[in-house]
Amino acid sequence: MANVEKISVALSADMLELVKNAVKSGGYTTTSEVIREALREWKARREIREEAIPELRRLWQEGIDRGGWRPFDAAEIRREGRRRLEQSKKKGQKGR
Repeated sequence: MANVEKISVALSADMLELVKNAVKSGGYTTTSEVIREALREWKARREIREEAIPELRRLWQEGIDRGGWRPFDAAEIRREGRRRLEQSKKKGQKGR
């Protein structure tokens, strides 16, 4: 590995145990290998997320442009939910 720089990383006890167990199980040769793979996975997830943002923005705008939406009233949604819950309870009591 060219241009490798050694750094110090502080890990919580549970994270350190995970890293050590990964080596003990034979899945990795060193703790550094575990950390490098974790960083590669983290980098890949970040890249995927960054690529997804423009698509999500496009889809969001497409939904807005399509229209047919209306503002919601949280209190009304709660009232409707409670009404439906009561209805289902009454139906459940009738079936006994």
